[in-house]
Amino acid sequence: MIEFDADGNRMVLKLVYYGPALSGKTTNLLKLHDLLAREGRGELMVLDTQNDRTIFFDLLPFFLTAPSGLRIKVKVYTVPGQVQHDATRKAVLQRADGVAFIADSRRAEAKNNVESFGNLERNLSIVGIDIDKLPLVIQYNKRDLPDITPDEEVRTIWGPTGIPVVLASALEGWGVVETFRALVERTYDTLDRKHALLGTHGLTRESFVQRLACRAE
Repeated sequence: MIEFDADGNRMVLKLVYYGPALSGKTTNLLKLHDLLAREGRGELMVLDTQNDRTIFFDLLPFFLTAPSGLRIKVKVYTVPGQVQHDATRKAVLQRADGVAFIADSRRAEAKNNVESFGNLERNLSIVGIDIDKLPLVIQYNKRDLPDITPDEEVRTIWGPTGIPVVLASALEGWGVVETFRALVERTYDTLDRKHALLGTHGLTRESFVQRLACRAE
């Protein structure tokens, strides 16, 4: 649900990192803040944590300007994964333009992953967003830990859906930028169909992705 102000020539996008409690959503944003170029990136705001758990949300903003002068702000949020914070999850999902679902790779967390994804589907329906039309990326985080779901099993589960799956260890910093890049690519495709980013504003997919997901040197 893109916020587009034609008179003000500005656009605001919202990308949301969703998933079960302690799957590594905040760690993803912390690593993005460290790994991406500073130009065009704001400061990370971590709001209200309790025992390393997010109880409200985190926010990492990005800014870029298209050749037409269109100013685009991208807000990247996390949601709290704990069951009792469902109202906050729904509030953050309102008007989301893309979602990265952060799953915990440990076998013991498989049930929580399923329940959290079901919660995502329900909450998207409640806030009026069609999951089949929403840019969506799956990340299997914590690949550095023992007793995880094997790569092949992950591919078997998600391959038929066509949803991109990225294997990652946010703690070690790999797979994090790749997840964000995949989400930004899919978001651009949706934006371009609705607002002609290339035809009207001269903003190519390559430039959009590069400016948001450029690694720091």
